[in-house]
Amino acid sequence: MIGRSIYLRDRAAFTGGSPQAIYEELRSRDRRNRLRNRGIMSGLALVIGAVGVSPLFGVILAVVVAAVDTGRDWWGYSRASVWRRGLRGEERIARLLRLTLERRGYRVLHSRMVPGHGQVDQLLIGPTGVWLIDNQAWHPDAELAEHGGHLFIDGKTPSKMVKGLNASADAIGYLLSERIGTDVLVRPLLAVHGGRIRRGPLNADGIAILRPLQLVRWPDRHPFTEHTPKQVEYIMRAAIQVLPIGGRMMVDED
Repeated sequence: MIGRSIYLRDRAAFTGGSPQAIYEELRSRDRRNRLRNRGIMSGLALVIGAVGVSPLFGVILAVVVAAVDTGRDWWGYSRASVWRRGLRGEERIARLLRLTLERRGYRVLHSRMVPGHGQVDQLLIGPTGVWLIDNQAWHPDAELAEHGGHLFIDGKTPSKMVKGLNASADAIGYLLSERIGTDVLVRPLLAVHGGRIRRGPLNADGIAILRPLQLVRWPDRHPFTEHTPKQVEYIMRAAIQVLPIGGRMMVDED
């Protein structure tokens, strides 16, 4: 269609008036203020350093202050990258898991359907347990907090998301247990891309809420069962068979 890029997927994030488009516009308008404030801070650092120690030290201090402020600004913008592109973060987590946990004996199943519950991003199976991973990206200013054991996002309880995630984990556990013949517990993890986690990582409504880099350390630090490498492969095979791709159920050839 005329007016659309052939290189970008059709996402709401790229349309005018979307939260992402407004965010980019406001950030662009604020660029002059950010540069001015950076210059003021660097100038003050130059004067303080030159008067207090030496002119050379003042120059070094001014450069350091400018670099730190630039890095802080870039870091904040970078943290919102997934949300700004209208994504949820599953591709980012997939790469991260491949480079970390999959090299330590964990197996990952991607983009599978849970009958009656919809699609899940990743199922992580390893020597310390089985986890359902859901990815969500929020506005950089969105605050995630835990109060009384419940998750709040900007002061509101995301009841539908919480119920759906716990129900999917329970359904996967039931399907795996029925297939294998022994109880398999599946715990949900919420990978947060963007937003601010208050006093994180959080554990609310039975869900661990983590940053991506925290997630790759979580299974080893919070084990709840023990699986041998053979059991990991057995559970992985069972998961492939009971969780269809796009509604197609795998057929056991045995």
